[in-house]
Amino acid sequence: MSAVPDTAPGTPPEPVPRVLIADDQALVRTGFRLILTTRGIEVVGEAADGAEAVAAARRLRPDVVLMDIRMPNMDGLEAARRVLEQNPDCRVLMLTTFDLDRYVYAALALGASGFLLKDVTPQHLAAAVRLVNTGDALLSPSITRRLVERFAFSDHRPGPPAGKPPGHPSGNRPARVPGPPAVHRDLTALTPRELEVLTLMGGGLSNAELARELTLSEATVKTHVARIFAKLALRDRAQAVVLAYETGLVSPGGPAV
Repeated sequence: MSAVPDTAPGTPPEPVPRVLIADDQALVRTGFRLILTTRGIEVVGEAADGAEAVAAARRLRPDVVLMDIRMPNMDGLEAARRVLEQNPDCRVLMLTTFDLDRYVYAALALGASGFLLKDVTPQHLAAAVRLVNTGDALLSPSITRRLVERFAFSDHRPGPPAGKPPGHPSGNRPARVPGPPAVHRDLTALTPRELEVLTLMGGGLSNAELARELTLSEATVKTHVARIFAKLALRDRAQAVVLAYETGLVSPGGPAV
């Protein structure tokens, strides 16, 4: 996971993120609000289900949405899809109770910037919100790679938690879990070097590792990465890793690059 660097002397302060918290548990919303506000992060609203989250995001235009994956009325995946469709500049962090929840892959494919466990520490929560607000992804490429390998091409189907019927509020099952897009993005827009960079990103390499592998400066690598994002309409590295798998640049279960 990326770290949030300290601000150098004389550097303009980063803008304060405006956050919307969407979770069906009032205690979670209250706790997260307290944690964020005491650390100088503005919480502009709360929502108790996905439909409320979409309406609140449309009205309040937050910078970051903390979105529970499993909520009644409208699940977090559908809510995230609608929020990002209406406001592409918004960043969505998915909240889950379980590490590597099988819904998280679908969330990344939709454009979410990462995920957090609900037992996250206060320091990690605040750092995560500030990080994604800068345009970075919370998941490192290597973590995303493992996540994609586990779920992207799995025959498993998400279901409610054990002992919880689908209609139970805390076991609510999403109506649908999006899979890989039916039509992949056109990779012919990339130069051979950019295609090479995307393939290596799909293998989990960081910018520093890419620079060493390709014998380039990190500045040049960053330029290639930025151009790839622009040409393929990618939000961040997490989506780049997902795309590398979906287009066959990287094979599931294959060795790391």
